[in-house]
Amino acid sequence: MGKMSLVGEFIVFLKENKKLWLLPIVLTLLILGALLVYVQGSALAPFIYTVF
Repeated sequence: MGKMSLVGEFIVFLKENKKLWLLPIVLTLLILGALLVYVQGSALAPFIYTVF
């Protein structure tokens, strides 16, 4: 088996275990995490944190 990326292995895992419904949840969490890291040092930080 050739080298697979972490994302590729995760997608294969989801397909084999018929857990594709987890993909939107994981993507949403990654996007929210990236958003929080991105706005951490900006003036928008207080407004973003009040949403959560």
